[in-house]
Amino acid sequence: MHPQDWRKYLAELLGTFFLIFMGAGSVIVGQTFGTFDLLGVAVAHGLAIMVGIYAFAHISGAHFNPAVSIAMMATKKMRIMEGVSYIISQLLGAALATLALKLIFVDLLVTEYGVPSLVGGLSPVSGIIIEAILTFVLVLVIFSVAVDQKETRSNTAGVIIGSVITMDILVGGLLTGAAMNPARWFGPALISNMWTNWYVYLAGPILGALLAAALYQLVYLRRK
Repeated sequence: MHPQDWRKYLAELLGTFFLIFMGAGSVIVGQTFGTFDLLGVAVAHGLAIMVGIYAFAHISGAHFNPAVSIAMMATKKMRIMEGVSYIISQLLGAALATLALKLIFVDLLVTEYGVPSLVGGLSPVSGIIIEAILTFVLVLVIFSVAVDQKETRSNTAGVIIGSVITMDILVGGLLTGAAMNPARWFGPALISNMWTNWYVYLAGPILGALLAAALYQLVYLRRK
């Protein structure tokens, strides 16, 4: 391991912690006090991603999402072992964030901790398709503004990517929870021990991310 690598992994852990604590936290607050507001939840997630990108993009690239790291590995934007270490850091950050939420809300008898779930009547197949499409949009934008045009759009990448997160949650939040991120599902699922439809939140985001990365790599990415 390069001596500086631990700083990247810590950045991924912290950025994912921000996302889960603020994102899942907004869901818990809304559900606990009967003031659930999808727009507020969407904005909380979008702002958390935006802040994380501006804080850590120059250190780790600000993935905060195993699906994004897998897409980067698949397109050879990062080494396999580095990508695996990113994913471990992200999952750990998600678990720690949810554990912090559990400690905060333990006296209010909260049990679900913002774990994403399918709306009643929606099949797991439909859930996978929705998560794949939402993640496809997200990763396509990430490749456009943070990979392909790093030099020209680095100052606005956080706002753009955060806006996509907000938009996606407004569309899919009530259907699947709009996780778009295995870590966003994993942390709350682990701490609440709720694993229903677990494969939706792995297959959907990873499939969408790989399709977006392949499309951008093959069709749009500028050759140096």
